[in-house]
Amino acid sequence: MTMSKPVHSGTRTLISPVRLNQPAGRRIYRAVLALTLAVATLVFIGPLYWMATGGFKSSRELIQTPPTLVPEHPSTHAFTEAWNRLDMGQLLLNTVVYAGGALLLQLTFCVAAAYSLSKLRPIFGNVILGMMLASMMIPAAALVIPQYLTVLDLPLIHVNLMNTPWVIWLPTVANAFNVFLLKRFFDSIPNELLDAAAIDGAGPLRTLRSVILPLSRPILGVVSIFGLVAVWKDFLWPLITVPEHETLNVGVNTAATSMPQNTLIAGLFLASIPTIALFLVFQRNIMAGLTAGSLKG
Repeated sequence: MTMSKPVHSGTRTLISPVRLNQPAGRRIYRAVLALTLAVATLVFIGPLYWMATGGFKSSRELIQTPPTLVPEHPSTHAFTEAWNRLDMGQLLLNTVVYAGGALLLQLTFCVAAAYSLSKLRPIFGNVILGMMLASMMIPAAALVIPQYLTVLDLPLIHVNLMNTPWVIWLPTVANAFNVFLLKRFFDSIPNELLDAAAIDGAGPLRTLRSVILPLSRPILGVVSIFGLVAVWKDFLWPLITVPEHETLNVGVNTAATSMPQNTLIAGLFLASIPTIALFLVFQRNIMAGLTAGSLKG
């Protein structure tokens, strides 16, 4: 007599399918899910809502107790004043120049490094990658003084990079995390495609341009977003290296002591709009790029 083995589901969940098939189980599950989503939304959206509505309030209403969730007499005067007093147009232009240049240089060098480590297989490639990843363990604050002394007198050519875009661009060129992300994605690209390109007479550079890069758009989008946001949100390094050409974060902080609270909050909200919009537009690309190449089939 043969005994049949129990059939196990391939997917493991916190709640059993039997429980979910019951009306009470479905109601409890949906209630808990709705509560969790509501709390998560409040935690993430709450500060943004407070910052956005704070600009529409007067300074007196902003600091009153208890606070008001909706402005009693909404006005856009604080936003206009913040834009004019902070010269947000110039600050935005400076930040775009710094972030755009850093992105172009970072993509160029990080893609080249990842392609070499993944497909060209240099000698001691794993050692080089390990040293690059080990550099991520060093706190960024510990590198500020060595970097500052370096840009004051660039070795070999003895050039002072202070108050130039290069002082922002050069430290961002080599990013170990982005190199690792790109290498992991390049590893998932079949070598047969590279062999076919080599048979057609394509060299390493042409293979990179014609085969690797077109297939790597998701991860390139992720790396681009990371590179832009990293420069956009940086504060300490631009504060000490480009005082004559301030970024958004530095400009808002410099004027914070001489501005009313509602005007300052309005300026902070205006400064945060570009990064929020960037995330909302490219959130699918971010998730697709992070998961692409994680599994090999």
